Amino acid sequence: LWSYRPLTVKSPPEGVHPVDWFIDQKLKTAGLSPAPEARSRELARRLSYGLTGLPPEPKSVQQFSHNQKQGTTQAVLEYTRQLMQSDHYGEHFGRQWLDVVRYADSAGFANDYSRPNAWRYRDYVIRAFNDDKPYDHFVREQIAGDEIDSTDPEKLIATGFLRMGPWEQTGMSVFKITRQQWLDDVTDSVGQTFLGQPLQCAKCHDHKFDPIPTRDYYRMMAVFSTTQFADRDAPFLETENREGFNTSQEWTKAKIQAYQRQHKELQGRINQNRQQETGDAKVGDNGLEPGDEASLARMNKNISRHQWELEKVLPIAFSVHTGKTIERNNVSSRIRPPKDPWAKGYIEKDTILTGGNVFADGEPVAPGALSVAAFLGKMKPLKFPEPRGKRRKALADWITNSQNPLTARVMVNRVWSWHFGRGIAGNPNNFGATGTLPTHPALLDFLADWFLKHDRSVKKLNELILSSSAYRRSTRHPSPERMVSKDPQGQLYAAFTPRRLTAEELRDSMLSASGELNRRVGGIPCRPDLNQEVAVQPRQIMGGTASVYEPDPLPSLRNRRSVYAEKLRGLRDPFLETFNQPGPDKSCELRATSTVAPQALTLFNAAETHDRALAFAARLLRERKKPEAIIRRAFSLALGRSPLPDEVDICLTHWKDATSEEKENLYTKPDFPTEIKRTVMAEKTGQPYEFIEIMPAYKNYIPDLQPAQTNARTRGLAQVCLVLFNLNEFAYLD
Repeated sequence: LWSYRPLTVKSPPEGVHPVDWFIDQKLKTAGLSPAPEARSRELARRLSYGLTGLPPEPKSVQQFSHNQKQGTTQAVLEYTRQLMQSDHYGEHFGRQWLDVVRYADSAGFANDYSRPNAWRYRDYVIRAFNDDKPYDHFVREQIAGDEIDSTDPEKLIATGFLRMGPWEQTGMSVFKITRQQWLDDVTDSVGQTFLGQPLQCAKCHDHKFDPIPTRDYYRMMAVFSTTQFADRDAPFLETENREGFNTSQEWTKAKIQAYQRQHKELQGRINQNRQQETGDAKVGDNGLEPGDEASLARMNKNISRHQWELEKVLPIAFSVHTGKTIERNNVSSRIRPPKDPWAKGYIEKDTILTGGNVFADGEPVAPGALSVAAFLGKMKPLKFPEPRGKRRKALADWITNSQNPLTARVMVNRVWSWHFGRGIAGNPNNFGATGTLPTHPALLDFLADWFLKHDRSVKKLNELILSSSAYRRSTRHPSPERMVSKDPQGQLYAAFTPRRLTAEELRDSMLSASGELNRRVGGIPCRPDLNQEVAVQPRQIMGGTASVYEPDPLPSLRNRRSVYAEKLRGLRDPFLETFNQPGPDKSCELRATSTVAPQALTLFNAAETHDRALAFAARLLRERKKPEAIIRRAFSLALGRSPLPDEVDICLTHWKDATSEEKENLYTKPDFPTEIKRTVMAEKTGQPYEFIEIMPAYKNYIPDLQPAQTNARTRGLAQVCLVLFNLNEFAYLD
């Protein structure tokens, strides 16, 4: 029950870095000395990836090394502030937050409907971190932005958080059940995200391990019983990126027109068959083959889906409003808020559901928060307004109250975990009894208190953590055997724990090295190239198949940062998934890192890696003329250091040999399909049928640099670049 108790703050002595004071006490108790400071180049990479998710510029590494001669702490602070001034800081920290809230551009389930305006929530999160929005404002806006100020587009966009989970309402769904699924989802999501307390275990019975009675679960849920989905008008902000709107619209309209032409042809055959009917014709018989009938249903579905996608470029917020519940049979298009939210519909009963059964109303409850925070955390119980009042605003105020023992602890623990790869409390989403206890509880409380006293500024918190000696330590301990015996899990921070780059960092780093990375911030989701076999596989949805995946036609649109890649629940990017990008159905508190054979095979053989290596080689040949200078530039861009003399020799030899081999190879420009024949199963009959799908994106598709466009020398150098991309030194941070 430690997490519910008030903060207990110990003050470190003056002149000592507070983080190090707490860390060093544990090290002394264990009889373990800390590792020395990491080398300059290692620190520069660690800081750059830790704050922006991108490799440092070669000039920045040199400048940091120079500044370090005047004092490491000051050099770290200056570089930290420089990195946090970059828009890429918000992209990286935003991506980590989006992991927690389960951001996706589609709804999941059987239809995986598009969420055309969800991207504005993603960009809101990125802006919030870049602007260093005080954390209490950040929380309040996501839970109750519309109730705080319904005229502010930014606050309407922020409430997209409440709709991030997978959800679907079809004509075959029971509205009461799907509505309850959302209420369960949002209640648990708020608990995990902001309070570090999973709540779903209390849905059917009192929580078996934590002091969360079932009554509290349904009191929290009652806060959201007047919350309704709404896609609200929200004018674009000046800072929002509207690049690519026209290209997106052209592609979507071309897709719709192709379906409409096919639909018209089939409809014409139906009409002709009906004219030829005799009195013996069966009612409803349209004379179509079963495959054509299935195709007609599929086209109707996809025309509707793509018409919804056209709204991607409209000033709409994927949001909510407060009002009565209106029962809906099907949700496959925009949900407009009613003019009077209290006129039509019904006010839901706030009751305990016996056994979690939506059809088994039990005792009535009033909206409320977690009672344990009152009797253990000594918070004053909060009074919630009547049904027509602003319940979510009241909950947001309670969560962000400075007396709440959970909120600040949870956020500083998240930030710590983003820098060190583990939280002080080991489960950032679970501060309950089944979560891992804090290794340094006094440090956690100190940081939480410090955070509250320093405007709840995440940037200031970063400065405090990154300026510590604990963060600056080498990954190599002078006594590794002693460290393993005294601290096998690395929980004492005697040395820094190395980590592999995340999936997005790997992709973005290769794009950065090759010079292809489009660094424009924000905007509608991009569609990178996917593995062709995966991209063209029929994606089964209710009533047919979804449209084939098509990449953006221009390299500048495709090669954006991975945080902007369209994230479909029903179609994962195989490259990113291989390197442990989490799925968006469940909250990811911290990235897992596996080491499996497909990762090595992917990094060496994937088309994505080879394309980047070729573009990297072309860049190097443009920027440098002498072979030795080219190799030095390659090492500087990819690894952040100069090569050793023998490394230069090895690379030059490999380049020469690879060039000789490439002279024997012949390449032709690839042909890209503008249509594809697909075979799928008809939903009604279960029989296979074929159809032709038009792929308009490939009509104007400009591929990345291809081998046929380069000479043997460039392709030979690309083999050297491929080796650099496959080095542990590239893929791991020391």
